[in-house]
Amino acid sequence: MSIVEYLALSERILADARNHAGTRNAEKAVEAIAEALANGRPLLACGNGGSASDAMHITGELVGRFAKERRALNCICLSANPAVLTAWANDYSYDTVFARQVEAYGAAGGVIIGISTSGNSTNVIEAFRTGRDMRLTTVALTGAGGGKLAALSDILIDVPSRSTPLIQQVHICLYHYICEKVEERLAA
Repeated sequence: MSIVEYLALSERILADARNHAGTRNAEKAVEAIAEALANGRPLLACGNGGSASDAMHITGELVGRFAKERRALNCICLSANPAVLTAWANDYSYDTVFARQVEAYGAAGGVIIGISTSGNSTNVIEAFRTGRDMRLTTVALTGAGGGKLAALSDILIDVPSRSTPLIQQVHICLYHYICEKVEERLAA
């Protein structure tokens, strides 16, 4: 595949996402996140691999700034602390490494964003289970259909594709939009 063909495929996936009901749930995510942060509740984010980087990106934009000068927002990336990740995974289980941190940092009325292109990442699923038990709103960024996370998501934002890199490209657009709109509401 040439670069021209790859970019054309990327454009098609973005167009498909634009017309997909699941991606329009980004508006609901903005509402939930802005409300939680305005009320002093945390936003937690997690994922594995490239999705771990996306979780860090989201929290970096909201703790720092996206486009406006404003106060720092209470956002924690559960994928970002190697001491916690490796200690818990070594002593207990990688499957519960995010759930343990939700238990530590979560609060009723907060939000957890779980990013998984398949929707089947066990540690994200376990984080959502713990989050729901603690009355956090669960927001999933996934590929088509949402996988197992769909049933645990208060807000499912699924990209209509099964290609991991193409899903991740759309995820970046979606979470940049979410960060921009959350910031607009909280910087006013």
